[in-house]
Amino acid sequence: MVRRTKEEAQETRAQIIEAAEKAFYKRGVARTTLADIAEHAGVTRGAIYWHFNNKAELVQALLDSLHETHEHLARASESEDEVDPLGCMRKLLLQVFSELVLDARTRRINEILHHKCEFTDEMCEIRQQRQGAITECHDSITLTLGNAVRRGQLPADLHVEHAAVALFAYVDGLIGRWLLLPDSFDLLGNAEQWVDTGLDMLRLSPALRK
Repeated sequence: MVRRTKEEAQETRAQIIEAAEKAFYKRGVARTTLADIAEHAGVTRGAIYWHFNNKAELVQALLDSLHETHEHLARASESEDEVDPLGCMRKLLLQVFSELVLDARTRRINEILHHKCEFTDEMCEIRQQRQGAITECHDSITLTLGNAVRRGQLPADLHVEHAAVALFAYVDGLIGRWLLLPDSFDLLGNAEQWVDTGLDMLRLSPALRK
């Protein structure tokens, strides 16, 4: 009985997350209320509050589901023992682009994040959440690039902090533009070229030297 109750709670939580995704995608995060999500999910607002304190936690639950498939690559590239950190970074970025194009749910969640998540005063907690996520991502990229420098895969005088900012901005901008204008360029078919363009920037740009 206890196991069944736990399973039902997990099913309800998944149901709420799925409803939130649909509601956020249709109306945007700021214009969607918890009452809207409850109606989409076929549950009471009390059921939502049992699992989530606010919309920020629902947004985070959506984003957390995107990290599971490539988390091991991110961790490997951060490890000092990894012999090919830049290769791991390249595989990770290729996987990110592939999932974005081929998986409808990944695409919808990214579109919510990039184009339907307004940072109004009411949404300050989500803004802080995104600031923390970007900082964490920057730290991860910095570790990977530092390991690549030590392995001789990137120039010894690379300004790692600046390079991490530049790479994040390049990838984030590429994703944001493709989501807005998916027919303007082939993100999947030319994925290797797009990834290698970003990595070549790190290898070759004099402006990224110390």
